Amino acid sequence: MTETLPGALPRALPEVPAARSAGRGPGRPVDRGVFRRALAVHAAGVVVITAQSQGVPVGLTATSFSSVSLDPPLVSFYVDQGSTTWPWLRQADHFAVNILASDQAELAARFASKGVDRFAEPTRWSPGPLGAPLLRDVSAHLVCLPYETVDVGDHVLVVGLVAEAVLHGPGRPLLYHQGRFGRFIAHP
Repeated sequence: MTETLPGALPRALPEVPAARSAGRGPGRPVDRGVFRRALAVHAAGVVVITAQSQGVPVGLTATSFSSVSLDPPLVSFYVDQGSTTWPWLRQADHFAVNILASDQAELAARFASKGVDRFAEPTRWSPGPLGAPLLRDVSAHLVCLPYETVDVGDHVLVVGLVAEAVLHGPGRPLLYHQGRFGRFIAHP
């Protein structure tokens, strides 16, 4: 039996009868491939999370960014527990959320790549007032203080308290859909 706090969700995965009949067993209520393909039809905004950790700029691309609360002003994103960037981000005393513009797909791909210096040319950036790298030509940036982290499955939920928000452009977002970057087209 899993013990939970009042109002909290249990951490153990429940038995799902359909999973047993499909031969998947407990704790695997849905086929992983089907789950990934179902999520791929959901379009998501794209951000690059940056920080200065032990004097080194670090960053990663995220599509799990979301607002959490207006009072206090909180935002969140998820990072894979196996990320090589996460240990560096976790040590930072603040981080920046760089909200990418529709023409920044190459920048998003660069910060999603392994084995490259993400801050070398052609990346254009400068240190923000608290030191976190701020990427140039983004639609907006938020500078955040770490507020909470929670291990959730194979990811870590990172919640940040927004200390600064700056708009830079008209706000045409870069989106991620079906494994590709794209642009938003407004419905007439």
